[in-house]
Order: sequence, then C-alpha cells, then structure tokens
Amino acid sequence: MNKKIIGILLLCFVGITSIFLVLHKSTKEEKTDVNELKASVLSVNQEQVTVTDKNQGIYTFSIKDLKASVGDSIVIRYAGVIDKEKELQENAVIEYSTLTLTDDELLPTEWLEEGLFQDYYKLAYKKLKTLSLDEKIGQLLLVRFNENTAIKDLNTYHFGGFVFFEKDFKNKTSDSVKSMINSLQKNATVPLLTAVDEEGGKIVRVSSNPNLVSTPFKASKELYQEGGFPKIASDTKEKSNILYKLGLNLNLAPVVDVSTNSSDYMYERSFGQDTTLTSTYAKTVIEASKGTGVSYTLKHFPGYGNNADTHVGSATDNRTYDSILNNDIPPFDAGIHAGAEAVLVSHNIVTSIDNTNPASLSPSVHNILRNRLNFSGIIITDDLAMGATSSIQNSTVRALLAGNDLIITTDYAQSFSELKSALNDDTISEDLVNRVALRVLAWKYYKGLIFENEK
Repeated sequence: MNKKIIGILLLCFVGITSIFLVLHKSTKEEKTDVNELKASVLSVNQEQVTVTDKNQGIYTFSIKDLKASVGDSIVIRYAGVIDKEKELQENAVIEYSTLTLTDDELLPTEWLEEGLFQDYYKLAYKKLKTLSLDEKIGQLLLVRFNENTAIKDLNTYHFGGFVFFEKDFKNKTSDSVKSMINSLQKNATVPLLTAVDEEGGKIVRVSSNPNLVSTPFKASKELYQEGGFPKIASDTKEKSNILYKLGLNLNLAPVVDVSTNSSDYMYERSFGQDTTLTSTYAKTVIEASKGTGVSYTLKHFPGYGNNADTHVGSATDNRTYDSILNNDIPPFDAGIHAGAEAVLVSHNIVTSIDNTNPASLSPSVHNILRNRLNFSGIIITDDLAMGATSSIQNSTVRALLAGNDLIITTDYAQSFSELKSALNDDTISEDLVNRVALRVLAWKYYKGLIFENEK
C-alpha cells in the first residue's frame, strides 16, 4: 500500500473520529441541558401551568392540555434553565408527570427547605393536621384589631394574628394592654402574632401613650445623629423589651427604604442615608432584635424610592431594574443575611419587574426575594385596604398566589370569604393553603409561641 493511500485512510479515520466526538459531545450536552423541577400546581389552563417549588419560587410554563389539577404535585422535565427572577418561563417542556400523595404520608418532600424555620417543619406539620380548613385559612390573615368584636371574630375566623394601631393603646395602662392581649391569646386556637408599626419618629403606636413609654421613640435618622449605630442597637433592644413585656411579638419595622431626598414621601420614615449606610442600619436592627422575643420586619420591598403614598392611591415606579438592584435591594439583602424573619412588600407597581401588578401581588417580585436574596422567612403584604389595592378584585387570593405568607387586611371578613370561595371553585387548592399555613406555624414554633412536648 503506497503512502498516498495510507494518507487518505488516515484522513478518513481522523474525520470519522472527529464527527463521532462532535456527535457524542452534542448528545452529552443535550442530556446535561435537560433539568427537572418538582413542584405543586398553583393554576392551570389549556395553554399554561403555574407552579411553586420548594423555595416558593413561582413559575409559569407553556404546557398544552396538562392532565393535572390545582394542588397536584408534579415533576416537569424541561430544556434549558429557569430564570428564577421571572414568573413566565420560555423553556421547552419535554415531559411531565404527576405524583400521588397519600393522606397518611409524612411531610411532602417538596415542602421541605433549608431555611430559617427548617428545624420546625415536622412539628408544624403535626400541628397543621389537627386544624380545620377554616383554622388553616385564618393562619394566613394578619388583621386590624377591632376592640369591639375581636374575641367574636377570632372565634369565627381563627386569625394568625392582629395588628394594633395608636388608638388601640390610647389612655391604656400597661396592665390593661397586657390584659387585652392575654384575653386574645386565651381565645386563640393557635398562639397569635401580635404586631405593631413601632418605627419611631412619625410612626409610633405604643410609645404615643405616655402611660406606656415616657417619651415617644425617636426616628432612626435622629438616633443615628445622636449616637450612630450603637444608639440604633440600644434603641432596638429597649423598644423590644417594652413591646415584649406588653405581649407584643412582632414589630412591622424597620423601614429600610433608601431615601436621601426630603421631598420623597418615604423620607421622613426612612433612615435618610445612602445605600451603604442604610444596609448597615438594617443589619444593626435585625442583629440587635435577636433574642428579645420580638421579630422585626424589613419594609417596603423592593424599595419605596420616591413614589407617592400608596395609602391613598396607586403609585408607579419607573426606575430601571439595575437602579433598584444597586440602590434599593442591598439593605434588604443585608437584613436577610443578619437573620430577618419577615419582609413586607409594598403596593408600588415596579414597571421594570412587573408593569401590571402592584409588587405585593406580583409573583416576579416575590421570586426576586426568594431566589436572588434567598429569603426563606415570612413574606407579608402591606394592608390590602390601602388605596393602591382596595379596588382590586380578589386581591387576597391574588396575594396568596403571588407568594405571600401573611396577608394584612382590614376587611378580614371579605378576605376570608375570598379565600373560601377560591377553594370552592378550585382557583386555589387546599394544598397551597396547607403549605403557606405550615410556614406560618413553623415561624410560630421558631419564635417560641407554640410549646409542645415534642419541641
């Protein structure tokens, strides 16, 4: 065989080998590019399915004629990767399958997560199985206190907790406040969250009453000017001590919105400093609150900016996503890393994230909180009775489907009715109610509100 023929044969061999390697590599890449998601169905129609995974991410896939119902457990195999900061996904779904869970099955694996309350999920699940459907629904509601009907309403709706305002403390003594809250706790099926907005400065509920606190708590910016972050920390501990002794266990503060312009609506309530210092402020408050018996709430996610007052009407935030990400998100991130247990979401429409829904009703906003910031605690809406959301139909159901755990509501009878109706017509599933109630119960165990032999 001459050298020319040998050369041709070698070239053919190299060519065939190269083709084989390319095909093998392509096949291998295709295989590694197929991913799997185990989740629960939130909603389904002929074209799409919306699911929530174990990290509470909410994703919508295009799947035609899905043979599954709201509440079913499902495994989706898809090409590509999930964009964890968006609701609507563009991935090609390859196949899916549904899972059947028996009534006596232990805590479903897709409910488990590695987060703040992970040590308490099994206890919470045992407690959950003892509750009626109405009691589970009630755990999702953090309602405005009505002194005239509170006990009656509590026995009817089994609320997760109450929010108290300045009028609820007016002229009362410490003993009368303790008596008021103890009476509520004695009538509760599950120990209650008892919440106030004790921000300091403009917004004071408890310390507006000199019978309870000698002087109102100061605004964060004033404390910082007086003594820097050590003063912030000592104020947090003092505030927590007073609230805890009165029977209050949740402070809907601090305000960690970045605002340095005195003309901004939120400026007076904000720390008044730049992003870096506001981040340190958030971290300082959360760290100082630990061990006090009072949980603190970072607000108003994803950052209020210079938007108008959502108490009176709708507000639209047209800033770029990069601007919000760089300027407004860091204080929330710092507070979450410090161990924040709760984050409250605003009613602003943030067009760079979701140009249709208020942040409180937007799955995409909640995905950022869960997935970019890895927040595993409790997400709370601002009050749905506020002007920005009061005219939105089924706002309570939409808030639940968006990814909130606790819904602040003044019209709690309407909120309860909406959820009950949505369950009856399969807009939401009992599986979803169970899953969110489980998180609230786990938080209550974490906080030490529920004591049982198993703990």
